[in-house]
Amino acid sequence: MFGLFNNNVISQNSIYDENFVLELASGKEIKLNEFKNKKLLIVNVASRCGFTRQYKELQKLQNNYGDKLNILAVPCNQFGFQEPGSDEEIIKFCKENYDVSFPVTKKSKVVGKNKHQVYAWLTSKSLNGIAESIVKWNFQKYLIDENGVLINFFNSNVSPTSDKILKYL
Repeated sequence: MFGLFNNNVISQNSIYDENFVLELASGKEIKLNEFKNKKLLIVNVASRCGFTRQYKELQKLQNNYGDKLNILAVPCNQFGFQEPGSDEEIIKFCKENYDVSFPVTKKSKVVGKNKHQVYAWLTSKSLNGIAESIVKWNFQKYLIDENGVLINFFNSNVSPTSDKILKYL
């Protein structure tokens, strides 16, 4: 599979080679390479955002494409302070309002010098080998292929069930 901007990928850096460990809101740790062999959609989320309804569409993706796609939600309070709750409150919100079955991490930073190492990889061409990007708002999406190579990223206004994303599934 080729990445977003190149037909001839010079460097296919895999996110799975980085041995990233994430802590879920539940407290359990997972290794990002556990998602290998399926596509992975990483989304920074917030419960008080105008795009919060996308949780419903993310769950629909999980239900319809779970055999070939994993979704990972990363709560973030850096945009409009729209995720002020504790990790426990966030997971409760996701379960009660959207019956979310995909993993939700602990609240993390996705921009700035203290951004989570996964987001450093996602947004830096020197690390991911494909594209430079900036997370501009809640519900920006990054699609990774089965081998951990960045395929594409999508701004908040792109629905998770948009053809722009579905064409890769």
